[in-house]
Amino acid sequence: MNPKSKSGMALAAVLVAAALGAGYWLGSRGGHEAAAPPAAAKMEGAKQERRLLFYRNPMGLPDTSPVPKKDPMGMEYIPVYEGEDTADAGSGIVISTEKVQKLGVRTEIAAMRELSRSVRASGRIEADERRLHTVAPKFEGWIEKLHVNATGQPVGRGQALAEVYSPELVSAQKEYAIAAQGRESLRDAGPEAQAGMKQLADSSLSRLRNWDISDEQIARLREGGEVRRTLTLRAPASGIVMEKKAVAGMRFMPGEVLYQVADLSSVWAIADVSEQDIGGVRVGQKAAVRINAYPDKSFEGTVSYVYPTLKAETRSVPVRVELANPGGLLKPGMFASLELASTAAAKVLAVPQSAVIDSGVRRIVLVQTGEGRFDSREVKLGARAGDYVEVLEGVKEGEPVVVAANFLIDAESNLKAAIGGFAKVSPGDTAKPAAASHKAEGTLKSIDAAAGTVSVSHDPVASLGWPAMTMDFVLANPSLVATMKPGSPIAFEFVERKPGEWVIYKMEARGAARPSAHAGH
Repeated sequence: MNPKSKSGMALAAVLVAAALGAGYWLGSRGGHEAAAPPAAAKMEGAKQERRLLFYRNPMGLPDTSPVPKKDPMGMEYIPVYEGEDTADAGSGIVISTEKVQKLGVRTEIAAMRELSRSVRASGRIEADERRLHTVAPKFEGWIEKLHVNATGQPVGRGQALAEVYSPELVSAQKEYAIAAQGRESLRDAGPEAQAGMKQLADSSLSRLRNWDISDEQIARLREGGEVRRTLTLRAPASGIVMEKKAVAGMRFMPGEVLYQVADLSSVWAIADVSEQDIGGVRVGQKAAVRINAYPDKSFEGTVSYVYPTLKAETRSVPVRVELANPGGLLKPGMFASLELASTAAAKVLAVPQSAVIDSGVRRIVLVQTGEGRFDSREVKLGARAGDYVEVLEGVKEGEPVVVAANFLIDAESNLKAAIGGFAKVSPGDTAKPAAASHKAEGTLKSIDAAAGTVSVSHDPVASLGWPAMTMDFVLANPSLVATMKPGSPIAFEFVERKPGEWVIYKMEARGAARPSAHAGH
């Protein structure tokens, strides 16, 4: 065997040995590697992230993007991941737990509450009409002398106000004095003579009493006293002279008011309660009255009367509150602020007012139905008190309602309601409406921002067989008309959300380029 053959055989032996060793090593590794793939797959699944589907418009408009972007107002588009897109119709809105935390969503349980509220109103202090007294003689005469000669002067009951002279009064006194004396002189006369004189005396006495002559003066006349030339007019009650027309030497006629005296120990506060609050006011309610002149004092009173008429010019109803007035601090004519404590009411189902989304047409409450799931409910509301409002229909006791970030969640609801027939959107797709969507062109006639509607004069709509006409549409989102003005020519797309309710979900100035859902990316 030549040397070359020997060297070749040696090389082959080395290669075979190496191959056998490698095979043994691989075989031994294989026994260990067989269990490795399941563990690796488990770790890989744990680290697997949610698949991003697309980014949607933050205002609920049917506009998506495969990459992050901002809307014209600078708001970031919201990422939508697999498994958290809008649920099927009727199941509400599905939002990830992470997003719920970022939005700052807070809920509160709808519960039975006593909705007691306070009614506030402005008013004025007035004298108690039942404590007003006038001095008006029932005979003609002249004022001889004034004892009280200034308005605002306090007087006591029976205090002399003025001395008056009347010829009729003097004659009546003389007649009574003569009749009284004649009755005494005819005491021994026959019955007929005594009866006649008694009748004359009684007639004169009645005349004097009808003129408010005091019993003291009448007794003096009966005893044979002199007839007085003047009569003293006295205060009928204690109080303040509110009005004085009497002037020394003036002539007055029967029934003419010379003095008006008011007892101000108790006064009225007349409050003008607005029409919407009058239903919560009852006779007997307690009221707290504050006066600008005494900012550190609060006067307690009671509602004594609710007037039966409404002031058309102010849409308010007067309410009377009776107040004690010790020290005379409350003066007629003062302005007052009243707070009427509401009467206790039965418990009603109530939610925070912040939970209600009022579009002007409908009132919506978002109810949390599960983890990250929300349902939009149309509700019927009742009385309001403080931070809570009564719910008559739409929400049940114990259901959690959204009280914070509900407007952001409602953007999802508006989108779902307006384009519920849209196909699901993938990152590479353009949002296209289902067959129920219609296109039209026309002129924007008017915008009702409060109601969320517009009036459009549109051209014929072939897909519906409509002729050209002017009609109202509901806006899927108010931002659709943010840059529009009445009279603008427009092109728009709309769907029928429910029978007879047509919702515009896309609108642009006619003649402008119509970008796709991914325009600008």
